[in-house]
Amino acid sequence: MKRRDDVPAAGGERIRFDKWLWAARFYKTRSLASAAIDAGQARINEERVKPSRPPHVADMVSVRKEGLTWVVEVLALSDRRGGAADAALLYRETTASAQARDALILDKRAARASAPETPGRPTKRQRRKLADFLQEP
Repeated sequence: MKRRDDVPAAGGERIRFDKWLWAARFYKTRSLASAAIDAGQARINEERVKPSRPPHVADMVSVRKEGLTWVVEVLALSDRRGGAADAALLYRETTASAQARDALILDKRAARASAPETPGRPTKRQRRKLADFLQEP
């Protein structure tokens, strides 16, 4: 009996998960994609998988990267990395995922805007003035 993993995808293709993530432009290199899969940051159908497991059309893939999460449905398989327009044809992001990610980005921007900006390390002149001020009687 064949497992679902042993059956080739539509068109006779068998594509590794790390290669698909790379082709879909979620990661710049296959080694980064493979490391993310091993760390559990990229999953298929909410299950931790190995980088060699092939994704299938209609699988739900979740990718967690830099505090943001994408939940996408696989629409097509490709092992070739193309432009951003070509990569966008490989998957469709769920509306809930897009809304949650946009809300998180807005929250981060608001927090960054309201955070106090420190000027950094004082200059030699500022340190001398501070020392003079503190040594006054």
